Parts: sequence; C-alpha cells; structure tokens
Amino acid sequence: MQAALRARLLPGAPVLTTALVVVAGVAGLFVGTGRLEATSPSGTGPLRVLLTLVLHGSLLALLVWRARAVVHERPVWLRIAAGAVLVAGSTLLGPLLGLVPAAQPFATAANLWAPVLAFPPVYGGLVRWNRFSSNLADPNDTLNGASAVLAVVAVIQLVTQVGGGPLASAPAATALAVGAHFAVSFVILGTVATLPFLGDMGRDPRTWLVLASFGATLAGSTAVLLAGGSPDTWAWVTEPVAVVCLALAAVLRPGRSEPQPADPTASTIGAFVVIVASTGVLLVASEAGVTGATAWCAALAATGSGVRLLVNVRELAVLAITRREAHTDELTGLANRRALLRRVEELGRTGTPLALALLDLDKFKEVNDALGHAAGDDLLRKVAARLETVLRPGDVLARLGGDEFAVLAPMDADAPLADAALSLGRRLHQRLAEPFPIEGMVIHSSASVGLTVSGGGEDDVSPAELLREADVAMYDAKRTASGAALYDSSRHAGSSGNLALVEDLRAALAGDQLVLHHQPQLDVATGRSVGVEALVRWQHPVRGLLGPGEFLPLAEVHGLMGQLTEVVLGRAVAQAADWHRRGLDLRMSVNLSASNLLDITLPGRVAALLAEHGLPAGHLILEVTESVLLTDPDRSIAVVRSLADLGACVSIDDFGTGYSSLAYLRDLPVGELKLDRSFTADLLTDERTAAIVASTVELAHRLGLRVVAEGVETPGTFTHLRSLDCDLSQGYLHSRPLPADQLEEWLAAFPAEVPQLR
Repeated sequence: MQAALRARLLPGAPVLTTALVVVAGVAGLFVGTGRLEATSPSGTGPLRVLLTLVLHGSLLALLVWRARAVVHERPVWLRIAAGAVLVAGSTLLGPLLGLVPAAQPFATAANLWAPVLAFPPVYGGLVRWNRFSSNLADPNDTLNGASAVLAVVAVIQLVTQVGGGPLASAPAATALAVGAHFAVSFVILGTVATLPFLGDMGRDPRTWLVLASFGATLAGSTAVLLAGGSPDTWAWVTEPVAVVCLALAAVLRPGRSEPQPADPTASTIGAFVVIVASTGVLLVASEAGVTGATAWCAALAATGSGVRLLVNVRELAVLAITRREAHTDELTGLANRRALLRRVEELGRTGTPLALALLDLDKFKEVNDALGHAAGDDLLRKVAARLETVLRPGDVLARLGGDEFAVLAPMDADAPLADAALSLGRRLHQRLAEPFPIEGMVIHSSASVGLTVSGGGEDDVSPAELLREADVAMYDAKRTASGAALYDSSRHAGSSGNLALVEDLRAALAGDQLVLHHQPQLDVATGRSVGVEALVRWQHPVRGLLGPGEFLPLAEVHGLMGQLTEVVLGRAVAQAADWHRRGLDLRMSVNLSASNLLDITLPGRVAALLAEHGLPAGHLILEVTESVLLTDPDRSIAVVRSLADLGACVSIDDFGTGYSSLAYLRDLPVGELKLDRSFTADLLTDERTAAIVASTVELAHRLGLRVVAEGVETPGTFTHLRSLDCDLSQGYLHSRPLPADQLEEWLAAFPAEVPQLR
C-alpha cells in the first residue's frame, strides 16, 4: 500500500506538509462537530483563526509547489493558487474582524464573499484542465461562468423574495452574499464535473479528488444557504474536507489522458441557457414587482451571455475564414490538395465523369537553387496564372505542394474520356512551353503531365487512388520526355510501386541501406590499381540489392539526388580514409549531381569531411558531367573552382558527349577527363572513333590532364589504349564493382606490385 502511494506521489512531494494539512483537517472535524461553539459564539475564536491559518497556508504552499514542479500544468495550478490566496485572505479576515466587537457584522460577510472573489482565477484554471488552449472558446474567458453565477444569484433572489425560504428573514446584503456564495460553488462544481470525462475516465484520480473538494465546498454553501446565512456546524466541517482533497490532488502524479480541444459549442449552449433563464427571471420579477438585486443580476447575466454569443459569432466568422484558408494554397491562392480531393469526392457522388491531370515542373529545383526561393515562388505564381487561362468553367486548378499542380476537369458523358484527357494534357503542356520572365531573365520551365480518368461509376477508384494513378502517369511522361501520358492499368501496373519505392528510398537515405561498390581503375602502363570509383547500390530490405538504374531515376524525379549524393560522398571519404590509414593508397572518385554543384556550401562540407576523416584532398576525385555544368554555368563553375582550391581533383565525366567541352577545359581547373564508354566500345571497329580518342588523349596530355577510359571490356581495347598512351582504364575487363571487403581480396590477388594491406 505504501509503495503504491509513493508511486502515485510526485517526486519530491512535500509529504510533511500534506500530513500537516491532514492533521489540520482532522482537527477541523473535531472542532466542527463539538468544540466550535465552545470557542466562540460567532465561530471566530483563536482556535478558528489558527485552524484557518494552518489549513489555507499549507494548501497555498502545496499549490505553489505544484505549479513550479509540473511545468505543463503550471497555468492550471497557478490560477487555483491565486484563488486560494483570495479565499485564505478573506477567510482569515473574517475571524480577525470577529475579534473586534464593532467589526463583527462584517466577519460573516468576509467569509461569504471569499469564494466570489476567488471565482475568476479558479474558474479559469479549472477550464484549462486537460484542454488545449485555442482562440475559439478561450479557456481564460470567464464571461460565461460569471454570467452563470449571476443567473443563479438572480434565481435565488427571486425565489427568496417571491416564495420566501431560508433567506427570507435575512438582511438584503446577507441574502445577496449567501446567494453569490452558493452560485459560485454551484457553477464551479458543474465545471469540475466535466473533468473526469475530458480524458479517459478513471485514469486520473486527481479529477475525482478535485470533484470531492469542490463538492464539499458546495455542501458547505448549501448548509449556509439553508441556515439562512448563519454558518452552522456542517459549513465548518466541509472546509477542511475540501482543503484536504485539493491538497491530495496537488501531490499526485497526473494520470495518462489525451488533452481535449476547447469546444465553442459548450460555451454557446451555456450562454443560450443563461439568457433563457435570465429572461425568465426578468419576466417573473416584472410580474411580481420584484426589483433591485434580482433584476440587476438577471440583466447582467443576460448581457454577459449575449456578449459571449457575439464573441462566438465573431469567432465563427474567423473559423469560416480559417476553413477557407485550409482549402487554399497560400502562395498561389489556388485550391490545395485537401480541396482537390474533396471536389473529386463530390463529383464521384454525383456520377460525373472526370479527368485528373497532375503536373510536375521540370528542373524547378535547379531554378530555385540558382535564383533563390523568391524567384522560385514568383515562377510558381506565374505558372498558376498561365494554367488558369486553359481552364474551362467547372475545372479546378490546385497546387499540391512544391512544384506540383493538378487540374480536375469534369467531362461530358458522351465524349471519349481517354481522348479528352489527353487533349487536356497536351493543352496544359503546351501552355507551359513558353518561357517565363523572372528577375530580368528568361526561364524555360516546362512540365510533365500525368493523366487519369474516372467514368463516374460505382466501381471507380478513390480520390487518393486517382491521384496515385496520375502520379504514375506523370512519372512515365517525365521518363519518356513525352510531355503528357495517360494512365493505362495494363502498361503502368508495374509502376504502381514507384511511390512506395520513393518512400522506401527516403527511409534508406536516413538509415543504413545504401552501400558502396567500388570499381578499380588501373594504370594502363603498369597495370597497377591506383584508384576506384564509388558506385552506389541499395540493399533494399525486401527487394534485395538494387542497382542504380532501379532507383536513381526516381531520386532525380523526386528531388532526392542531392541528398543521395551527400550520403555517397560521406561514405566514400570515410572508406578512402580507412584504406589510406591501412596503407592502401587509392584515389576515390565520386559523382556529383546538379543540386550539389548549385550548392555554394558544398566546398565547406567537403573540407570538413576531409578534415574529419584525415584524408588528403588529393585522394578525392569529384566527377561532374557537362550536362550538370550546363544547368547554371556561372554558379556551378564557381563551386568547382572552390573544390579545386581544396586540393581535390575535378574530373569531367562522359567527356565528349556534351557541346562545350573545350570551353570547360579552358575555364575550369580540371585535372582529369573520363572518356565515355561509347568511345571505348567502338575504338577497335570505327576509325573515326579511334581518331577522336587519339586526339583527345593527346590534347589532354598537352593540357596536363590524365585520361580515364570507361567501359573497357576486352584485352584488345586495353592494348590499343596503351598504344595511345591513355593513362587509366576502368571496366569489366579488370573487375565488376565490388564491396570494399571483396575489393581488398581482389587487390590482394592482383600482381605483386599492387600495394598490400597491412
């Protein structure tokens, strides 16, 4: 039992103070049941003062400690503590006034008005119990509670003045104070009664203790009311019970429960009930000729609830605006994904045939990286404005996020859906073919369009499935450069896993599923291995080892190439550094993507990688293609120069397949050229290819560059490359790409002049 109790208590709970409150409560019970009258006829003797001081002082200390100990519940307990300060002050003031004969008439009033003074902070704290804070039905708003209190006071005053009752013979001021005392206790208990039902019922025992505490308070208020305003025995007994229950709630751990959002419906219904009750009181009071406090309380209650309703109306207007904004893309003002899917559902319920087009801007990331996000946002707005000119009445244009747009077009029932959808896709694609003026530049940003159709029948797929089909067709259009493609279940069924594969790839980038295989590069003159190229593979947990052709296109389309290259670069540098420390002197070649070369912070990260792993910069070769350099020549050339300044070697990959190779050789600090495999494959069979290779090798040597021939697969090709004085050879003739441990075994089995591992 003791262990269970300790488990329930908060760490560092002031058990001694809790025990003190319990002892004081027990003493209060004895005093209330037998010794109160003996102490003082008015119940305001020294023992009562001491008891009140111990009770409320200890409770206040506990509440302040609780507010400091549990941060996320601090707003609740600080408000309750503020209420306890007001109650303690007023409760102490009453006995102190009772010691002075001239002030004794005010002693009872001080005790009765104490809960009224404490109502605003206590009510605000209880309303915040286990609720999310929100603008709607703000938990700090005590207007509803105050209006309810006034309504209850008005009812009590009306009953007293019309029908008599316990307060009929009491002075008007006393009757008003007793009614307010009871009304406050009644409203607070009603608020507390909702606490066990905000979370999972029964999980948080504190709610029941708080309910018992304020239930005891209401019992005391009821006793005072029935006694006609004079404190009797049971009124004093309930006070220590209320304090003890609240103190126990303050030292217990919070139970597991899910916070609930504030509900504007409850405040609206409460305000309406108060208005109806207050109006009824006013009508009855008018018929009975009752005026004074009754009419004023009813009128103030109705006014307060009316103001609360007006606030709710204003907040509902804000909510309507918020709902509209929730279905609108902030940047372009178009519909967003939620609005699009809802419209698809509406058309589906009416059986309307429709076509859904998904547009993805080509090379948008490069534009965003090269010119900045402001220019990218400007481009998206211009794309939206241009697409709107293609729409028909009833069509919906939406921005799904990033550079993805969608068009939902209801179709005529008698028109061929496939032909009409393809016609829509071509119009959209052609409309974006014209360049966009952005920041004084002309930007070409075409789009790939994927389309799918729904006939409006009962067997049609869900909106989410339609969007997935359009995405699959869009990827097909991007891959084939066809501009627009229509989803065909017989042709695209195998592509339905692309989206899942993309999500798997995102997880792989964050995990440890990407692995490197290394293909050796041999010195053509000596046959020694002098370097390797790092080639990425994906060890998929379900599909097994995947080659780059199975996931690199997806990474390119979905903007993951830059992140993937960063992962490969980091692991390649770590592997090269490990070999270097063990005496295996191999250069490591790594391919860079377009997004890497547009990132001006890349040289700094490469420098940090080299320093972290202790790899000399000359052991790292960074390969770039001419097509990558063409994306943004000025910016990418600056990044390449910064990389070369680190001491890393820059290599032009697939040399000879671009259009400006000689210009790059002039402008870039290049240290290596890699001949594309298309040249080595035809080296022995095509004289023009052989002449190009020979002249390229000679030109490179005149410029002080080394030449790597890719795709070497036959001994004859290797021999011819040696005759041309080509520097390095890479291909299946020597080895396929191998994991690091297998490459080490391959190197160990190679001719003796290969450096051995230590």
